[in-house]
Amino acid sequence: MEKTRIGGVIRRTHLAQIEVLSVPDRPGVAAALLKALGDAHINVQFIVQCIDSENRDHIVFCVDRDDMARAMAMVNQVSPQICAGCTRVNEDVAIVSIFGPDFRERPGIAGQMFDALASENINILAISTSISTVSCVIRYADLQKADQALLRTFELP
Repeated sequence: MEKTRIGGVIRRTHLAQIEVLSVPDRPGVAAALLKALGDAHINVQFIVQCIDSENRDHIVFCVDRDDMARAMAMVNQVSPQICAGCTRVNEDVAIVSIFGPDFRERPGIAGQMFDALASENINILAISTSISTVSCVIRYADLQKADQALLRTFELP
């Protein structure tokens, strides 16, 4: 099987994933949450948000594990204001990303990445993309298997 050429793989470790779930969908929810984190000097390294069929927001983000307790304090402070249904923390995650300059013109890159991870029985906890990057939050314990799967699937420079 011919490998698909990409620009490279990026790994980020020592992360915690925080989920703020079941928030009524309305303007200012993400602003309130991320402003509180920024005011506390907490860097958010990954964000994804979606709205479910009940018009409830779900915001998932990653911070450095050393900032997890402070981040949760900010989330707990803001949660009543934004009417969050619940919050959850996954204390030991990593982000694995593939990148390339022309992903916009190359259909199927994300599917290949997800298939590679699935082949190793790696569950993707969250996904974020841009025109040049596909990023997946996974359990830190799966990072080595993820690296191996991506190296079997993609050709690196």
